[in-house]
Amino acid sequence: MSNNEPLLLDGEVILPPGLWSLSENETAAEGVEQEEAPSMTLIPPPPLDPPPPKQLSLMLDWHISLQHAAIIVAKQRGLFAAQELDIDLLTPADPSIAIKLLTAGEVDLALTRQPLLHLHAHDGAAITRIATLIETPLNAVIVVGDPPTNETTDQLAGLNYGFSTREGRDVLVNQLVPSSLRQIDDFIPPASVHFNAASALREGQVNAIADGFYHSLPQQLASDGIVTHTVRYNDIDVPRHDGLILLANSDTVTKRAATWSRVVIALEEASNWIIENPEAAWSLLISSHPVLDNTINENAWHDLLRRIAISPAALDVRRYEAFEQYLQQAGITETVLPVSRLAINPHALTDVR
Repeated sequence: MSNNEPLLLDGEVILPPGLWSLSENETAAEGVEQEEAPSMTLIPPPPLDPPPPKQLSLMLDWHISLQHAAIIVAKQRGLFAAQELDIDLLTPADPSIAIKLLTAGEVDLALTRQPLLHLHAHDGAAITRIATLIETPLNAVIVVGDPPTNETTDQLAGLNYGFSTREGRDVLVNQLVPSSLRQIDDFIPPASVHFNAASALREGQVNAIADGFYHSLPQQLASDGIVTHTVRYNDIDVPRHDGLILLANSDTVTKRAATWSRVVIALEEASNWIIENPEAAWSLLISSHPVLDNTINENAWHDLLRRIAISPAALDVRRYEAFEQYLQQAGITETVLPVSRLAINPHALTDVR
């Protein structure tokens, strides 16, 4: 064979489809359809849907009020939503049922005051404090009449008392009225005013309320021409305590600590925003809940700001220990519960886990 002869390939060469791209003319001429490249190579996949927010129920201690400011702001400003939480605020028909529903697992969270936490815990209720919203008592002894020059414990003991809560009945009245006075024949026992202290004082059913809200009750009565004066709890040797706290069920608090930590983070952000923007906070409160827009609340707003806890998770162990000691020494309880049974910092539980 001559080296100059061309080499020939006897046979057919078949290329796999798509390996050789045809020109536009060849494609049109031969009627070949070109498949589009898969869309995944051209555009990124759609983002995954965010997980749905965790649904929680929180029962208030009573009707919506200024003391609930941090909760309202956290909800209205989307701070709960930022923590992937959707919290439904519930108003109790009777303030005494909130802790019962929490213990029974019917609600996730509930509001109360520190003295009520102690009393119910001694009864065996499965509750624990996970946050403080108001750092000082908002209740006081409200007495009809001008304050005397030097009001004595004897003068306070001789009053006809009403109360709205178990705290007023078991803690305050016990402190105000000695057992010796209760044994006299004409002693009038303290009476429940069924959460309508203003009417009880107006109608003369009682002349003092052991657990009245001092931001609102005196002002309500003043509009009717009834003069009152206020005796703060520390003036009658009741230890300082948290005025509004958030409770969770103690049986599941460790298991749900991560969720409670997120709740408290939202409340902390809300509290700090309120302190830094008091006028904007007031506008937000009254626009979202017009029932709060009245002169009494407007006058009380700046005083309440001083009592909002800016670190809600922070736990004052000494304060809870002191109140337990007080209850035992006053004969209200027989034992002293450890603080770990009463209150926790949810952030600490998540750190441990």
